[in-house]
Amino acid sequence: MIKETFFVYGHENVRSTHKSTLEFTKDTELSLKGDCILGVRSEYGCADFSLEFKKAIQNENAKVTIEIEAEGVVDKVSGFGHPDITLTDKNEIVIRKSGFVCRRTLCVNSDKAAKDVDVRIVRYLKTLDAKAKVNVIIT
Repeated sequence: MIKETFFVYGHENVRSTHKSTLEFTKDTELSLKGDCILGVRSEYGCADFSLEFKKAIQNENAKVTIEIEAEGVVDKVSGFGHPDITLTDKNEIVIRKSGFVCRRTLCVNSDKAAKDVDVRIVRYLKTLDAKAKVNVIIT
């Protein structure tokens, strides 16, 4: 098991309505077009994961669990690694229901997208000072 933890923050424009992706970004601003973004001012972009983590995620059998915790509510998203995942984007992390891979991709074939995240977490992250803890675990 490999686990990495980082924090993201809320923004008044968090909508979390996208049907196929979920994203965290280091950006401080968020337009209403960013409907897949759940958290801004992320402490991590894909490039910030450890070398050990990056090697492990390239196994297509690697199970990836993303735990999002805010205000005592925890929601889990599960996906899988892929040999083509590079984790090189410095600004963003994208969780995908599809099998598409690019430098922003954390995992593929996830069981949830932005629209599926617990509504209590989404509601809380619509506040600028809101803070959520994100654990990413590879097993």
